[in-house]
Amino acid sequence: MYPTREKAEELLADAGKCNPGPWEDHSRVAARCAERIAAACPGMDVEKAYVTGLLHDIGRKFGVKHLGHVYDGWQYMRRLGYDEAARICLTHSFNEGMLEGYIGNFDITKEQTEEIRQALSQIELDDHDRLIQLCDSIAGAEGVMKMEERMLDVKRRYGSFPQSKWDKNLELKAYFEHKAGDDIYRIVEGSSLLHN
Repeated sequence: MYPTREKAEELLADAGKCNPGPWEDHSRVAARCAERIAAACPGMDVEKAYVTGLLHDIGRKFGVKHLGHVYDGWQYMRRLGYDEAARICLTHSFNEGMLEGYIGNFDITKEQTEEIRQALSQIELDDHDRLIQLCDSIAGAEGVMKMEERMLDVKRRYGSFPQSKWDKNLELKAYFEHKAGDDIYRIVEGSSLLHN
């Protein structure tokens, strides 16, 4: 389950008031990218793509955190009964499906870390997980970024970017270009218009 578009917008606006920052606009850009790419790929749920793209970073509502935002968003969406949105909050940071690939500080308890590890081990990533991972890797706060620029930005902010994760992002881009039969940047063109 996931919330309606209107409810998701409301949740994001509320979260932005709790912890203002560029992450809110990044989430909007990711949502618009997800919506457009899903619409170009046969069999994908466009509404789910938009809503879960909008909410993938909702854990940032609870403060400036690294792995903590993944855990907080996952738990928050579960408490609200939005299991599909909760899943995306969990999977969006792990394009290789493993906790070890996380970029950033492990700023949660050992027990919470183990909860994430166990949950990830039981999930087989699907095209919807992959779509939000892709959109997270091209969505800047002000609009769509070239994937390589976004990854270099992350590397500058966190000090590293594993080559395997870099390669996986490029693989995701190629995968969705094949599914859509078009260039990803052409599909998402205009997604930088945050408030239209």
